[in-house]
Amino acid sequence: MTADVYGFEVRTISGKKVGLDTYENQVMLIVNTASKCGFTPQYEGLESLYAEYKDKGLVVLGFPCNQFGGQEPGSETDIAEFCQLNYGVTFPMFAKIDVNGDDADPLFKYLKKSQTGLLGSEKIKWNFTKFLVNRDGKVTARFAPMVKPKDLAKDIEKLL
Repeated sequence: MTADVYGFEVRTISGKKVGLDTYENQVMLIVNTASKCGFTPQYEGLESLYAEYKDKGLVVLGFPCNQFGGQEPGSETDIAEFCQLNYGVTFPMFAKIDVNGDDADPLFKYLKKSQTGLLGSEKIKWNFTKFLVNRDGKVTARFAPMVKPKDLAKDIEKLL
């Protein structure tokens, strides 16, 4: 297993391959997202965190996922338009992925192993599970979907 997140390559929402080493020396908040979820309004909070802390070194990375209740049925274009129009999202968004099961994206397999959830479970239970990564590319915390983005500010500030 890789020692940090920098060895992973992902696809942007527009289809371009990018290595996470692009974000080296930044604090990352990596989130699996969905457009038709009860937690979807968290896009607003994620964007607020990004706006407040991006100049200090935070980047929010959104990974749409349709594995929970079919709540992200649209294409990447649909998702990008929805996020922009409804929440003014400017943080990087990526191609739709799976976060659980055999086809889970390698990045999320790594994140889940690095920070387990409740009772040591690796499985992601729902949309808007959040992983905080320090400037060294190490996963330092995992937050449940119910945790609001604004409640992460102190944890983020410690890493900036």
